[in-house]
Amino acid sequence: MVEDVEFSSYYGRPIVKAPPWGDEISLYLFLGGLAGGSSLLGLGAQFSDRPGLRIATRLTAITATGVGGAALVADLGRPERFLNMMRVFKVSSPMSLGTWILSGFGVGSGVLAAIEVDRLTGLRLPLGPLRRILHAFETPAALESALFATPLAAYTGALLGDTAVPTWNAAGRNGLSYVFVSSAAVAAGGTAMALAPVRETGPARLLALVGAAGEAVTMDRMKKGMHPAEVDPLEEGEPGHKLHRAEKLLIAGAIGTAAAEVGARAFAKRLGKGAGWKTRTALRALSVVSGTALAAASAYTRFGVLEAGIESTKDPRHVVEPQRARLEERRARGITGDSITTGV
Repeated sequence: MVEDVEFSSYYGRPIVKAPPWGDEISLYLFLGGLAGGSSLLGLGAQFSDRPGLRIATRLTAITATGVGGAALVADLGRPERFLNMMRVFKVSSPMSLGTWILSGFGVGSGVLAAIEVDRLTGLRLPLGPLRRILHAFETPAALESALFATPLAAYTGALLGDTAVPTWNAAGRNGLSYVFVSSAAVAAGGTAMALAPVRETGPARLLALVGAAGEAVTMDRMKKGMHPAEVDPLEEGEPGHKLHRAEKLLIAGAIGTAAAEVGARAFAKRLGKGAGWKTRTALRALSVVSGTALAAASAYTRFGVLEAGIESTKDPRHVVEPQRARLEERRARGITGDSITTGV
């Protein structure tokens, strides 16, 4: 009888080397999704005449883009390394595509932010004859920004899945990008709820609820499609704690958002005419607390997934067990020509 195998590697070294990514990249993952989702909300707010929501989402998008870009540069070490990444456009490389997506998104978001700041200051920015030209580009810039929004929210899932890191690679094959897109909707909807007037944030609440449901479903399906050894880092240790916090905050935020939506609909006429301060304060507080919980849930999801991948490289079991399982599955189907293992 063969004894239980103790998984190890040469000289006690990890089989797969973990990427040197830290909190800067986790922050970038979160802010990229927040920026993309906010841009889509901003476009809808523009065409549905919701000025408060439009301003909040556009300023959120450019702030998230700027801070996220700074976090990426901080991880790279020097700004010129980011510029060097733009020297090549490679369709098969998520990192190359992501650099161009972020840059293209930033252009449109920057134009929209400048327009909003100009309006907020009473058209007092020293733009001179450029003001008319700038404002003429509002709709094209909004459409351009929205065009890059979904890829910005999704490409990081493909980026992680394109690595050899066991948990990320398996998650990428089983819908990590869908998890990240749903998480982006949660972050954008929650942030807009916290910043914009309650009477204007109906679309944000709807986006947040759809995103919360989507994240719960896609995360569950993703884990079910992965080998148990690849799932373990997502459920154990500090990454597991963060993802469990994300789940709890997601549920609490979704319940609060649903309650805020019911309240906003019930008092819609009174909100439009200036409801009593108690009603307005209660709905506003509920919206802020629920939105903040949802945004925090999205952040915990990104941080947890990134850290889980790094943890999965530290134990050879996370590499060897799934490989053996896939090998046995192929051998059971009579496929032996794609490995050094032959049939009997």
